[in-house]
Amino acid sequence: MEEHPVISVVVLNWNGYPFLEACLHSLVTQTYSPLEIILVDNASSDGSVELVREKFPQVSVIVNEKNLGFAAGNNVGVRASGGKYVLVLNNDARLDATCIEEMRRSIEKDERFGACASKILLEYEENLLDAAGLVIGPDGLSIGRGRLESGDRYLDETEVFFASSCACLYRREMLEDIGLYDEDFFAYAEDTDMGWRARLAGWKCIYSPKALVHHLHSASSGSYSHLKAFLVERNRLWVAIKNFPLPLLLVGQFYTLLRYFFQAYGALAGKGAAGRFTRDFSRMELVHILVKVYLSVWTSVPTLLKKRRVIQRRRRISHREICRLLREYGISARAVALRE
Repeated sequence: MEEHPVISVVVLNWNGYPFLEACLHSLVTQTYSPLEIILVDNASSDGSVELVREKFPQVSVIVNEKNLGFAAGNNVGVRASGGKYVLVLNNDARLDATCIEEMRRSIEKDERFGACASKILLEYEENLLDAAGLVIGPDGLSIGRGRLESGDRYLDETEVFFASSCACLYRREMLEDIGLYDEDFFAYAEDTDMGWRARLAGWKCIYSPKALVHHLHSASSGSYSHLKAFLVERNRLWVAIKNFPLPLLLVGQFYTLLRYFFQAYGALAGKGAAGRFTRDFSRMELVHILVKVYLSVWTSVPTLLKKRRVIQRRRRISHREICRLLREYGISARAVALRE
């Protein structure tokens, strides 16, 4: 009988004391073995590192001197790991006992599956989905496939665009081919960027519906803030500039304008993410964030173009295939803007 390959698990932590124990307990009780579990701490001040060292001696701990952000922090763990597969897991998520076993079974069905998406349910909600993979827009934006829909849906094992980095399994061969998370992103959309780089290089992603994860959405970062709104919008522009063919970059601007229209309506009507943001902050603050986003993107264009040249040289699929990905795994501007 073939021996099970080692699967490395990287858990990034920043002040996750309230939920970290549940996360790690769900890992050490997995039916799959062998596991290499690595906790990377981004300079926490809440005693969570001491908790891990005391209660989970089987977990390797790496402590960063400062908060490196989601992308760079996870990269530290991936570089330190040695498994054939690498599971990236949020510290505010917990896995069902067979989750890793199911993900490994799915990803090994095809050697071109570079990633496996889990079925992520919202913790403390009445059977609601956080994500069953990702869906994408032609302007670089993405959201969780099926987000806030019934957890009884999406029961079929199927190919999806890519996996949410809340809980996803990567094939190391793919990471060595396309590179790790782009550390300039700091947080948000790093999985979308990796998904596009993977797809452009010819890799695919499988969704494993029996790989169940329970997620306290945005427990570490907060649900809505100026920083999150800035990073989400800036990073989706970075995704597009780095990865998209020029015709799609132009078409994507019309999609963005339409999305802004629906978001403006949402801000006025109290619907969607813009509506929830304006419950705590003024509409002018939202406009100010957008101005900051576009100024930031403008100053980063030279760096983005250097990255773009590298990605485009590695591209193994046609423009027609890129359009197919958008048709098959896309989402409308209205759905993105007004989804509750």
